[in-house]
Amino acid sequence: MKKYNLFLFFTALLLASCQTPQKENYEWLKKSLDTASAQLKITGEKLKGTGKFPRSIHQVCDTMFISRQLERDPSVFKDSIESESTPELAGQILLCPVSDWTSGFFPGSLWYAYELTRKDSLKNLAIYYTNQLNPVRYIKDTHDVGFMVNCSYGNALRLSPNDTIKEVIKETADNLCGRFNDTIGCIRSWDFGEWNYPVIIDNIMNLDLLFNAYNLTSNYRYNEVAIKHAKTTMRNHFRPDYTCYHVVSYNNDGTVDYKRTHQGKHDESSWARGQAWAVYGYTSCFRETKDSLFLTHAENVANMIISRVKTEDLIPLWDYDAIQSPETPRDASAAAVTASAFIELSTLTQNSKYFDYAETILKNLSSDTYLAPIGDNQNFILMHSTGSIPNGFEIDAPLNYADYYYLEALKRYMDVKKIKYADL
Repeated sequence: MKKYNLFLFFTALLLASCQTPQKENYEWLKKSLDTASAQLKITGEKLKGTGKFPRSIHQVCDTMFISRQLERDPSVFKDSIESESTPELAGQILLCPVSDWTSGFFPGSLWYAYELTRKDSLKNLAIYYTNQLNPVRYIKDTHDVGFMVNCSYGNALRLSPNDTIKEVIKETADNLCGRFNDTIGCIRSWDFGEWNYPVIIDNIMNLDLLFNAYNLTSNYRYNEVAIKHAKTTMRNHFRPDYTCYHVVSYNNDGTVDYKRTHQGKHDESSWARGQAWAVYGYTSCFRETKDSLFLTHAENVANMIISRVKTEDLIPLWDYDAIQSPETPRDASAAAVTASAFIELSTLTQNSKYFDYAETILKNLSSDTYLAPIGDNQNFILMHSTGSIPNGFEIDAPLNYADYYYLEALKRYMDVKKIKYADL
């Protein structure tokens, strides 16, 4: 009888040990945060005093490669090439001024890296580079002030608040509202080109600045502009399958003039980063307004992304309709934006499939395939993003906004998982 009881005891002990949850391995996460912190710190110290921000790496434009990707003759797109890099600059870091649409991403990345690791050296650099952006508060000729200010000053407001930050956000939001046309129902995007009144899907990302300004001031005009823009864009930018055009140009009476995909393969293709902007923007709109219309739209776009991305690692090709060939570039920036959006969407819907999808993206971006070794890649964090193939620049290159949304996605991931850097 004693032997039988002993047998039962050890059997129960064995079963209990089998049912104990295995501790997750977060070595990939620790490596990612340490790498990101090191890369950002190197760049931050190196560029002090230059008045410039890191954007990408100089490349030489290969028109025949672009021709193969677009499946068009070079004569069709040769006038759209914007790359000014020369063979002498190839491989060197590409810097940008305060006025560049991407200038806010580097300070924002420093803020996220500080928030995640609590390293004071990163906070000091974040403050320094955020202060460099003060002149942006006077810029009125672009919708991109949302990217420039909300990613930098917006994060500073959360992590090191002061009255100056609030004023910068308010003034910039006022300038953004100044680009809103009530008849059209949208904020104007570009002040260049042949467009009459162009609105790009990227613009949905700048609405967070307006929501932020509303939360600071209770001035409903900020929310009103953001909501009208989001609803007009929802009505006109999207196809029945929830893919979206890049650009919609409006007539002065608010009717649609034409629709195009300026940075994608062709007008009817699904440019990868555009789809990522869309799911991110409408997820944010629901977070701020609690209007179920925005949540339904975000889910529909998210489900489209899940069905359309066919790569094994879920890092999409630069355009969902791009040719399937070994030389076709991925877009890590689109993947990072998608991962960040999907994690937030999972918390709003309680649907774990979005979180699981984002987790797969993050683990793959954190692999040696995409995460650059410390000291390489001109000290950018991620490799293999694509800026604009039709314009011939930033192709299969690092991008400062890929790094920013990657870090934001890691932060959101750690928040959901209740992980602290100190415990890794």
